[in-house]
Amino acid sequence: MALFGNAHSIDPAQAQQEFARLFAQGEQVHAAYLLVRDTILFTDRRLVLVDKQGITGKKVEYHSIPYRSITHFSVETAGTFDLEAELKIWISGTPVPVQKTFTKGVDIYEVQAVLTQFVAK
Repeated sequence: MALFGNAHSIDPAQAQQEFARLFAQGEQVHAAYLLVRDTILFTDRRLVLVDKQGITGKKVEYHSIPYRSITHFSVETAGTFDLEAELKIWISGTPVPVQKTFTKGVDIYEVQAVLTQFVAK
């Protein structure tokens, strides 16, 4: 599954409020990133991919990935000519990684640290 577009960070409290209906009682958003129309949420329990579909974006798919299902991940930093950083996440039972592209303004090391915090538990 690949989501296209560049991501930038958004306030976790704003994401917590906007997507409140998705969360279990007590579940907290620790980091959130907005792509063109899609959102990536790192909660204390799982990774949530919000995929707006169609021209209007009214149809939305919510993809929940428990951290325990993530077998490994990689980050690729932005370069001199390639201004985008990439995050790839492999999920058990799926040979193709989930790929996310981030603008140079996003600290990919921060994204990696958030993911490490939860996957390493």
